[in-house]
Amino acid sequence: MSRCTALASRLRSEERGDVPGWVLITLMTAGLVVVIWALAGPALSGVFQQAIDRVTGF
Repeated sequence: MSRCTALASRLRSEERGDVPGWVLITLMTAGLVVVIWALAGPALSGVFQQAIDRVTGF
């Protein structure tokens, strides 16, 4: 087996092993976004509505 083929084989095996980590990171990030949105959504909506009311009140 040539050196290049061995390296390519090793890189492919490392890529497959890292997929579950990326899936976990993606799911955890999505979960954090949902939690933060649920907690901060109403407050941010109120701030936005207040800003719009001030701008349109002129």
